[in-house]
Amino acid sequence: MARHIIKPKHNLLDIDLKGVWRYRDLVYMYIHRDIVTKYKQTILGPLWYVIQPVLTTIIYMFVFGGLAGISTDGIPQPLFYMAGILLWNYFSECFNGSSDVFGTNANVFGKVYFPRLVVPISGMFSNLIKMLIQFVLFLIVYLYYALFTDASVHVNWSALLFPLLVAMLALHATSWGLIFSSLTTKYRDMKFLIQFGIQLFMYATPIIYPLSVAPAKYRFILELNPLTPIFEAFKFGWLGAGSLSWSGLLYSAGFMVVSLFAGIVIFSREERTFMDTI
Repeated sequence: MARHIIKPKHNLLDIDLKGVWRYRDLVYMYIHRDIVTKYKQTILGPLWYVIQPVLTTIIYMFVFGGLAGISTDGIPQPLFYMAGILLWNYFSECFNGSSDVFGTNANVFGKVYFPRLVVPISGMFSNLIKMLIQFVLFLIVYLYYALFTDASVHVNWSALLFPLLVAMLALHATSWGLIFSSLTTKYRDMKFLIQFGIQLFMYATPIIYPLSVAPAKYRFILELNPLTPIFEAFKFGWLGAGSLSWSGLLYSAGFMVVSLFAGIVIFSREERTFMDTI
């Protein structure tokens, strides 16, 4: 009978990525658990996947489009806000799921061994299913405006970048979450800072406003946000608004690679001793 031998790690870069592949069945199990149990005892169940973006879009239309009068670059407000909400919900769900991995899974981690990276990886895929459901809703609203109204919305070739943009968004969210997850095991106040900070960070991302309406003196700051090129590229490809910046996407990809490497290294180092501090 094959045996799995647990060996101590000897250096900072000794990361058990092969172990994640060996435990891929566990990834599938976690994905199934996340999807089935989240709305198991609710009345509407998976319909919340649709209700949430619809209600959020209506609120954004009333507050930011109506009261604040923020421009949407000529794009119908429901489409503009739904496009931003679609990507932001996926980012925030992946980030929140990976930012407290040790805390929420301490009971399981303390009883049985498996590569801890299994949990955040499974979260990326389970949240992806939710995002794809919301993307179908976005397409339905899009087809309505494209076929039955005079709205000037059109898809161009850069819409094909959608899978790449989603992958970048997932890796950004997860890598940042891994870093913060390692910090929250020692500093519990970080949980409150993360909850508050992620809400503020949304306003530094072009979700409720197009980058084009930002004052020139602030636009540079917004462009430093590695998520900005992703949101702008998505809106450019599917709505014909926004902008496609290859240099911006390259900057975002470089930021993602660095943060992902740092997140995996820090997370792998912390998983060895987190039970002593959690």
